[in-house]
Amino acid sequence: MSVEELLEGIKQLTVVDLAKLVKAIEDEFGVSAAAPVAVAAAPAGDGAAVEEAEEQTEFDVHLTEIGSQKIKVIKEVRAFTGLGLREAKEAVEAAPGVIKEAVPQDEADKIKEALEAVGASVEIK
Repeated sequence: MSVEELLEGIKQLTVVDLAKLVKAIEDEFGVSAAAPVAVAAAPAGDGAAVEEAEEQTEFDVHLTEIGSQKIKVIKEVRAFTGLGLREAKEAVEAAPGVIKEAVPQDEADKIKEALEAVGASVEIK
């Protein structure tokens, strides 16, 4: 199978299936799909090795627990992701997992607040 054929197959997957694929690849090969954080060291001439992490501008919203109001959680996931009912249900039932990737801090906070309001547990990474 060529790389192009593989990419075409991946394009056909749903968000939930993509999340499962990423998890399977991480497990199989012992790697992480998380973006590495770039670290800059201070110039060697000043004698201090001060490291400063690059400021993060995009965040992933992780649903860690559904809580007792599954239907309300599914509705919120649909509202923020634009997924259909089936896909949103699958994403919620696959928890823990990523609900939305690479969003600005304010959007991630809104999603977290809305999901926690209906009883879900959420982390922003």
